[in-house]
Amino acid sequence: MTVNELKEALGAKLLAGEGGLDNIVECGYCGDLLSWVMGRAGENSAWVTVMGNVNAVAVAVLADISCIVLAENSVLDDDAKIKADEHDIPVIQTDIPQFELCVDIDKLIK
Repeated sequence: MTVNELKEALGAKLLAGEGGLDNIVECGYCGDLLSWVMGRAGENSAWVTVMGNVNAVAVAVLADISCIVLAENSVLDDDAKIKADEHDIPVIQTDIPQFELCVDIDKLIK
């Protein structure tokens, strides 16, 4: 599944990183502790978080994460948007709570 297909299936809004919409999503990961995510998120994962800052984008780049999925209408700050666009890391936003979002993503990618 591509990030764009995931975005459409979730009814999510693209906030940044349009150049990476064709990235492949093979798995999901949920977490808000950046150092934990960096060491444990799988390559090509859709990362569910409420962290919309530039450090989250840096973690996504370092961990080869396919996209950041901001749950519960979390906000992406301006610096993070710039970095996500520079690195083609799609950031999508939805109002779905984190737990439900993880369940939905799991069903979609299996």
